[in-house]
Amino acid sequence: MNTQQLLHAVDRLSTWTGKLFAWLIIVLMLVVCAEVFKRYALNAPTAWIYDANNMMYGTLFMMCGAYTLAQNGHVRGDFLYGSMKPRTQATLDLALYILFFLPGIGALTWAGWDYFNDSLRMREQTFNATPLPVYPFKFMIPVAGVIVMLQGLAEIVRCVVCLRTGEWPERLKDAEEMDVVEQQLASSTYVDDEARRDAMERAKALDEAARARGREIT
Repeated sequence: MNTQQLLHAVDRLSTWTGKLFAWLIIVLMLVVCAEVFKRYALNAPTAWIYDANNMMYGTLFMMCGAYTLAQNGHVRGDFLYGSMKPRTQATLDLALYILFFLPGIGALTWAGWDYFNDSLRMREQTFNATPLPVYPFKFMIPVAGVIVMLQGLAEIVRCVVCLRTGEWPERLKDAEEMDVVEQQLASSTYVDDEARRDAMERAKALDEAARARGREIT
């Protein structure tokens, strides 16, 4: 397995994990809608729903972090980064990963494991009329930490490759908005070929303009 295949293997793990836990959005929506109906239509609120929502949202937030990192989707606060050469970007990223990312995520994973063990030993529960176990949720902290750490190590390898070659190695791309638009237009029976091509050209032009503005901002 060469370096590119190894990087894509880690990207696939992060992407699979992110897409799996992204379904919690649907669960959250259904639970909230059901609770609103019960609370206001039936006057029968559920005691544990608030805690369940918090735990599901927290799990979603933590477990999708590696996916966002794999897609290079985290927000950057450096206004000069986008204008730098790839080697300069890689040097900056490598320094930040070593100085901040590795110690921070390492501490999160280590402390999260102790946090989970303490919760498991006392069989920690929520404080409401219908208590829920808390330790399964706290177990997600070290699990998310391990996956994010693995993706972060892959990003460090990307920095090293960029320093050696002068170019960023290719990422494993996920489906983007333009891909969805193109697929929907292709399957539409109400759009002829000429209108479909015209719509795609205009959509791609708008997308490129938005990306250009984003690069100028960053």
